[in-house]
Amino acid sequence: MLTFYQFGNSVCCQKVRIVMSEKRLPWESVEVNLFRNEQYSPAYLKINPKGVVPALLHDGKPIIESTLICEYLDDVYPDPPLVPKDPFLRASMRQWSKLVDEGLHEGVTEISFSAMFRERLKNSSPEEREVRFRNIGDPRRRDRFMSTYEHGARSPFVLHAVAAYYKAFKLLEQALSERGPWILGASPSLADINLMPYAARLEFLGLLDSFTVARPAVREWWQQARTWPSYVAGIVTPLTKHEREEMGRHGPTIRADIEDLLRQVEAMQAAHRPAA
Repeated sequence: MLTFYQFGNSVCCQKVRIVMSEKRLPWESVEVNLFRNEQYSPAYLKINPKGVVPALLHDGKPIIESTLICEYLDDVYPDPPLVPKDPFLRASMRQWSKLVDEGLHEGVTEISFSAMFRERLKNSSPEEREVRFRNIGDPRRRDRFMSTYEHGARSPFVLHAVAAYYKAFKLLEQALSERGPWILGASPSLADINLMPYAARLEFLGLLDSFTVARPAVREWWQQARTWPSYVAGIVTPLTKHEREEMGRHGPTIRADIEDLLRQVEAMQAAHRPAA
């Protein structure tokens, strides 16, 4: 029995749902509402002491961290395989997982927060904001949270986010040009699945084309990814009308700032490029 503790529009939950959909696994959902701080409840913290989603219970045993959950599911339910058997390709897949976990995850959080969650927090009561700030146990995460709350898209952490996406899409263009049509070749793997929610969030915010305008291979990859049935089942179908509207309404408000930051990143990259 699989019990999945999740929040609908969480990018980490989305990639696990894609895996479960592709493997056609039956699972029970338990909603953890992040805006009501349910991730900090004593009952949930016993399952996931980090106080984040998702968490998976398999026959009563907890597995946390979405990247590890996806690999665990592929180990336990190997058909269809989403992790390559070839050691080199498997290492390449994990490099993409690492890139997502160490750059894009913080990046999508800052961009999403500056676009829409910041306004939601501003409109909350002082007591609700205090609970939200107090429950951030990681000082580094709290610094990012506070900076983006105070400065919006002009927070230096949003610049870091844009730089992480710029690097990811540059590497993705190279990888797809060498292999394609998926990151590791002929079929989708966890390399693609781990990246899909992070590209999807930019698209729902109306920001993705700013990053992919000069990346034809990335655009082709995205066109096939967004119509893949497991992507639709894991990301598109669970989204509520309100979530779609909220992203579509707030994302464009920071587009000019994001494009300005993207130009800054491109200029920094050009300045450090070796002379021909």
